Amino acid sequence: MKRIFAIFITICVSTIVFAQKNGLEQNTKKMARMMWLIENYYVDTTNISHLTEEGLKTMLKDLDPHSVYIPTSDVQKMNEPLQGNIIGIGVTFQLLNDTIHVMEVVADGPAEKVGILPGDRIVKVNDTLAIGDSINNDWVMKHLRGKKGSKVKVGIQRSGRGELSFDIIRDKIPLNSVDTYFMIDKEIGYISLRRYAQASRDEVVAAIDSLKKQGMKKLIFDLRSNGGGYLETAFKICDEFLPKDKLVVYTEGIHQQRQEFTTLSNNGAWEKGELVILTDEYTASASEITSGAIQDWDRGVIIGRRTFGKGLVQRPFNFDDRSQVRLTIARYYIPSGRCIQKPYEDGTDEYFKDYAKRLSHGEMIYADSISFPDSLKYKTYKGRTVYGGGGIMPDIFVSMDTSRASDYYINLRSKNLFNDFSINYAEQNREELLKNYPTFESFNAAWKDLNLIKEFEQYALEKGVVRSEIKKDWVNAMFEDYLKDLKQDSSMTYQDYTSYAKAIFENAEMRKTIMEKAQKEDEKSKEIIENSDKHIDSVLKGFIARNLYGTKYYYMSVQQNDETLQKAVEVLKNNSLYKSLLKK
Repeated sequence: MKRIFAIFITICVSTIVFAQKNGLEQNTKKMARMMWLIENYYVDTTNISHLTEEGLKTMLKDLDPHSVYIPTSDVQKMNEPLQGNIIGIGVTFQLLNDTIHVMEVVADGPAEKVGILPGDRIVKVNDTLAIGDSINNDWVMKHLRGKKGSKVKVGIQRSGRGELSFDIIRDKIPLNSVDTYFMIDKEIGYISLRRYAQASRDEVVAAIDSLKKQGMKKLIFDLRSNGGGYLETAFKICDEFLPKDKLVVYTEGIHQQRQEFTTLSNNGAWEKGELVILTDEYTASASEITSGAIQDWDRGVIIGRRTFGKGLVQRPFNFDDRSQVRLTIARYYIPSGRCIQKPYEDGTDEYFKDYAKRLSHGEMIYADSISFPDSLKYKTYKGRTVYGGGGIMPDIFVSMDTSRASDYYINLRSKNLFNDFSINYAEQNREELLKNYPTFESFNAAWKDLNLIKEFEQYALEKGVVRSEIKKDWVNAMFEDYLKDLKQDSSMTYQDYTSYAKAIFENAEMRKTIMEKAQKEDEKSKEIIENSDKHIDSVLKGFIARNLYGTKYYYMSVQQNDETLQKAVEVLKNNSLYKSLLKK
């Protein structure tokens, strides 16, 4: 009887497999016939290659938001940030007034070896003029990158020296995933990681080792705006924070058996020191593995806002023409068992509107606007309650700072004036500034004496950005708004409306109410402008410091106005608070 049952099961399985295989073959033939019919019978000339690629994109879009087709021409560009290097000359640049400005020169890179400096302007590439409307980022990449060992001739305009010419041999240029690291005070270190690339773990360990030599006892690990990268890199970085034999993440899919990633090292770079991880709504994928594993093992405190909610694993598959598809093959689950992938049943378009939805219902401002059903409740190692179903909810919520967003500040950023002013100012005064302030510390100490805010405001005015002013007559302005609202009542005749409006205007109690509201609005505007001005000052200092001394000094300049970072500092300076956050 058992043998008959086994034979029956075998026949059923074989039938299902045959049916699936047969169905795949039928549909493959159907698609091939459709392409043949278009090629041979369609009324107009067609581009079959284009139709094929568009068809692949549409097919994948119907699966999930993260399966994606990459054309041959884009594969290298898409892979470079994760592989961690490119072939080029070793500069970072920005375009201003149709001119290529060198912002930073990679240490020991090809450009540094021949003597190119920050502040130089690239005006020619291989005797081709590199100035004008046709110069964009793609043009620069195309002309400065190339094969390893190839030569490129670059014409440079340098203040006080005229035009210079350099022959540069292209070579591998590292793309660092650690943006910056530095000591905030004598005990607290800070590391900002922007992606999970092949070399990210080594960069993080090197940063930790350097900070430990400077006296670091506590670490802030910034994963805000980190969109992820390699899952294996996330595991390796977690291995530096967690002791041996701790599950970091496991993956599983209908065609993929469960695969577990468990820590191997018992001597990680930062296994025991206090740890805070910063997150926001752009923290995604591999960075959610890190923050989720740290939270689930009660290893550190998560501060910021709820993360993006990407818990799908993509595997790259190559086609014969070297194009590529990154296909979702599994979901990943963090130690508590939760999958943090947010729902995508309503389609890709709705999925990527999630940020706007969070913003509209107040999640970025109020923590209590976020609710999770009990069915998504999980427990950490020590028994704290956490939730799945859409990102990592931090242990301490820090709202989006809207108080700094005066109209003036928004206009300055939208017109890129911080960047433009800082490039011009650094370029015109670089030699004198570096002579007077050879280090960032000396520049930072002298910042107020430089008094550049007034000069910056005048520059902005010339570019059409006028400084915000507080409304002088809130009462009449608000009364006019009230009358407009009143006009929306279609049941009122014109005579009713004017009589009613006059009565309200002459009513002392109503005018008092409007006046009180006007005063509150006036105070609110003053507060926004004051906070915005502080932020404008620090951002301007940061942009100029970046031009003079390097990227890390931008972060060092703006940290005092970074509420999430300052909350992390506050927690780390209060040992009892830090410990209480990790208890049930």
